[in-house]
Amino acid sequence: MLNRRDALKTLSLTTAAALAGRLQASAQTATPAVAPAADLFVLPPLPFAPDALEPRLDAQTMTVHHGKHHAAYVQNLNKALAPYPKYHSQPLDVLLGHLDLLPPDIMTTVRNNGGGHANHSLFWKCLTPASGEPPQGDFLNAVVETFGSFANFQEQMTKAALGVFGSGWAWLSLDSTHKLRVESLPNQDSPLMFSRQPVFGIDVWEHAYYLRYQNRRAEYLESIWNVVDWQFVAGHYAELMET
Repeated sequence: MLNRRDALKTLSLTTAAALAGRLQASAQTATPAVAPAADLFVLPPLPFAPDALEPRLDAQTMTVHHGKHHAAYVQNLNKALAPYPKYHSQPLDVLLGHLDLLPPDIMTTVRNNGGGHANHSLFWKCLTPASGEPPQGDFLNAVVETFGSFANFQEQMTKAALGVFGSGWAWLSLDSTHKLRVESLPNQDSPLMFSRQPVFGIDVWEHAYYLRYQNRRAEYLESIWNVVDWQFVAGHYAELMET
């Protein structure tokens, strides 16, 4: 089961290197096996009721987005990994960070569906019906230092989200030097695949907004800023800075 915050507290660079070595060895020796009885990864529950973000994000979209799209990523990821038991103990962060060491027949599936699982598991935590409080403390200080102001950061995130051609995400992520950056990535790619840590993301796949906003992505993005859980984002940032 994906638990990024617990994993990030314990995963050092040394541990990551050791796990990468195990992945490489597995890629050389793994052979298909009988699928395990239990799922490797599970769909996390929404941290709020499907209708809790109304009117910004409607209940029907949340139900389909979480219960159908995210659930499918989890199912497809488990199915791909099932024949390779040597990967079953690997955290999703490590799998996504070392895709090139996976068997070729599952590399793309893990990239797409593992990325989808990781991205959405963080996305749900970043949303709340009790939004409105702006970020404070070290996170706000880092945002202002990097982007000039919180408003400038929001503008850059919105621009990155609007600039995604087709499906993808806009991300606030930390690079290897713990510097914040805004970036857009296609499909279900995660910053984890590029040695960066996702702090906050905005899903701009059409399934995230089309039932309510149709092609009005800008209107959806304007609404998103009203349901961000900045307390969680700031806490998540603090945890990442400790790793």
